[in-house]
This record gives sequence, structure tokens and C-alpha cells, in this order.
Amino acid sequence: MIGPAIRNATLALMTAAALSACATGGSYVQSDQYGNPTEQQSRTGRNALIGTAIGVAAGLLTGDSATERRQHAMVGAGIGALAGAGVGAYQNRQEAALRQRTANTGIDVQRQGDNIVLNLPDGITFDFGKSALKPQFYSALNGVASTLKEYDQTMIEVVGHTDSIGSDAVNNRLSKERADSVASYLTAQGVQSVRMETLGAGKAYPIADNSTDAGRAKNRRVEIRVIPLTQ
Repeated sequence: MIGPAIRNATLALMTAAALSACATGGSYVQSDQYGNPTEQQSRTGRNALIGTAIGVAAGLLTGDSATERRQHAMVGAGIGALAGAGVGAYQNRQEAALRQRTANTGIDVQRQGDNIVLNLPDGITFDFGKSALKPQFYSALNGVASTLKEYDQTMIEVVGHTDSIGSDAVNNRLSKERADSVASYLTAQGVQSVRMETLGAGKAYPIADNSTDAGRAKNRRVEIRVIPLTQ
């Protein structure tokens, strides 16, 4: 669960954030009234340093109510919650399985507390400017899907990100469509849709310097955040 301090700090950076819920998939896009990202990148260098930390909370910006709705839906679907020391041990096993099944695929597996974050670079996942998954990436996602099915006591956030080139409207749309493509593929492989949410973050959360080709390549990504369902 994300604590009040992190959530409040994120909200302070993102004024006028809004939740647009999807009735069937639990998907949402964070934007202002015009469909643009609420956090502009006028301080790219600083944001590159804090982007990852903020990104951990990105899908839960609306606070406990959104998390609780997801938890209730999962419990209603018969998915049990984890408690106490069992949370860390459960995620340790899942992290090990994910690392094994995604080895040499280009997917980067990171641990952030009890959360697991999978980084899918766009170069191996999508063609330039497209949101359809590359067929050659299916086998890598199959390994992710099989692990998520096995370790089902988790919420899954699929977050699309872009570099800073192009309009906000295009980046918002592309990042959301790419997140949806990944989530749809996972669902087709048997991962329960009730566990998943998708977010199009556009260029709002860089993890590298957008002034260089290498930095922009790192920022173009889809992240899968695996968050334990806790009591």
C-alpha cells in the first residue's frame, strides 16, 4: 500500500489530476480537462531523478478508494489477500520466477519494496509510433503471464510512457494504447482482468534525460507494476 506521504507529494506535483474509469476494464487516464498531462516537463533534469519514485504511485493517485475498489473486486473474484511477513516472501518467490522467465528477453525486473516493476522498452515491444505488440515479443510476455497467473494475489498496473518529442495529445494516446495492448495480451493468456488497471502517462514521468537519444529511448517504455493484495 502507498503511504499518505508519497501520495500527497505526488498529488502536489500533479494539479487537477482526474480519474476516468473504464466500466469493463478498470482502466484510467490521468489528464486535465483538455486531455493533456497535468505535470509539464519544464524541469526535465530534476524530474528524471524523481520520475521512478513518483511512478510507483502513479496508478494509485486517487487514494485509498481506488485501491480499495480493486481489492474488493479481487476478493469478490475469490482472490485472497496476503498478510504480515508472508507478503515479502510471496513477492520474493514471484520476483525470482519473473527473473528466470524473462532472462535474455530485454525485460528489466526491479524490486521496489514489496512491489515488483517490469520495464518493457518500446524498442523490443513496439514499432516506432505504433501500439500493436511485435509478434517476436509474445514469448517474453508469455513468461510474464504465466508467472502472474501463478502468483495471483497481486494487483497489476500497466503504465505506458513516452519521451518528450511530440504533442501531449499524441503521447497521451500512444502511451495508453500501448498499455492497453500489453494488458489485453496478458488477459488473453489467462491473467484475470479484474486484477489489472492501465494508465497512459505520456511524457510525464521520465527516468532519463530527454535531451539525448539514449535518454529518450529509456523513457519510451511500458511498465508493469505488480502490487501485493494485502489485508
